Amino acid sequence: MPALERLRGLRVVADPGALDSARWTPLVADREVLVLRLAPDDALAIGAAAVELDDVHAIVEVERGFVGAWCAVEDLVHHAEWSLPATRPALAQGAIAGVPAKVWLPDGDRALLVATNAASATLADRLGWGRP
Repeated sequence: MPALERLRGLRVVADPGALDSARWTPLVADREVLVLRLAPDDALAIGAAAVELDDVHAIVEVERGFVGAWCAVEDLVHHAEWSLPATRPALAQGAIAGVPAKVWLPDGDRALLVATNAASATLADRLGWGRP
């Protein structure tokens, strides 16, 4: 059974072009940084320790407000109040089990469910998963 865990990384608000060419330093060597573009100028970089980008006005902060869990896409389909995108990779957002959430859908049958820390206990209870 999946369990929601606190996500570690950076939140970066910057010029979209600067985000496109950003160079990420991972928290753990030999692990990739997963960059979720929440908006054209807003990125959640899971697993990032640092970033180099060409935007002197960029806002870069350690992000502590999200939890996440990798799970089978099938585990989410029954709880989503909307249709998950068929085209992958995709980042989608909407209610999962009545809780606002984001879903990262890379290629394949797995998904990363992301929610705020504040909603994590409710989401875990409604999905029958372990609490963070």
